[in-house]
Amino acid sequence: MVQVSPDTRIDGSWDGCSGYHYSDSYIYGFSHTHLSGTGCSDYGDILLMPVLNGNSFEAENYRTAFSHENESAAPGYYSIKFNNGIRAELSATIRTGIHKYSFPVKDAHVILDLNHRDELTEGKIEIINNTTVAVKRISKAWAENQHAYAQIIFSKPFTSTYNDKKDKIIFHFDLKPGETLLTKVGFSFVSESGAKLNLDTEQPKWNFEGVKQQARSAWNKELGKISVSDPDAEKMKVFYTALYHTMIHPNVAMDVDGSYRGMDNKIHKAIGFTYYSVFSLWDTFRATHPLFTIIQPDRDLDFIKTFLKMYQEGGKLPVWELASNETNCMIGYHAVPVITDAYVKGIRNFDTQL
Repeated sequence: MVQVSPDTRIDGSWDGCSGYHYSDSYIYGFSHTHLSGTGCSDYGDILLMPVLNGNSFEAENYRTAFSHENESAAPGYYSIKFNNGIRAELSATIRTGIHKYSFPVKDAHVILDLNHRDELTEGKIEIINNTTVAVKRISKAWAENQHAYAQIIFSKPFTSTYNDKKDKIIFHFDLKPGETLLTKVGFSFVSESGAKLNLDTEQPKWNFEGVKQQARSAWNKELGKISVSDPDAEKMKVFYTALYHTMIHPNVAMDVDGSYRGMDNKIHKAIGFTYYSVFSLWDTFRATHPLFTIIQPDRDLDFIKTFLKMYQEGGKLPVWELASNETNCMIGYHAVPVITDAYVKGIRNFDTQL
């Protein structure tokens, strides 16, 4: 559900649809949902950015320069030391993100920006106490009605806030130079209470290294489903990078209690399966889903069960579904060959009459 990552683009440019492009030299912040491989720039929900200058809400002012020489990335982990001396590290569980910031000076600030990338149609920031914030974001772009909810908890209390805009806020912290500030973010497509439940369940403690190691182990298990060897290290990188790309989407789209937002925009419960989102089926029916029948048969079954729920709640099998929205993008009805291929290969534990 969560892909907490750096955003170097705030527009919908074709080559920067994931939010990040290697040619860029500024980072605007770290948002919690991203698309990969698409030609549209949806998501980019719940942007957080650590800054030294805590008096501007304008993205062009709070963006920060960086160099790839001070950047590191691996499955489940990202780190950057900005040119201004701020260091940021990121990791995630299935439904939560965790940020680790350190500042070179005493005055530290974190910006929360809901009006990022997609057009914001409704935004709410509610301060629960001096460490906890609840967030609601409804936006539209390619998918017309996207819901995002979050609970954000800081490891240290903020001393004050600045928010003359309802969709942006700056938190001020009094820290020692080099002192670490952790931020946990629970995410949900369903509700603020769902975001809190996800956070309480998946990150009850403050343990950045534990989350990082858990993410690494999860990715290692999945990437280890195929073992290849070659004396050419570059070929190995290409292979496992490609395998990694096959596993970025679809995304889990239900809370830990099974609640999900259906194609009818109502809240339902998934019983006995995991409900997913981001079905770029015209891209994936030829090769990715046939691969899933081999290395992800249980998930492929859940994808099909998700398709059937989308049919029941939305009136048809998904064409190009995103955030419980049907975009109706591209020709064809490619959920059909995905279901048929799985059935022929013996994946049949779904309502075949339906």
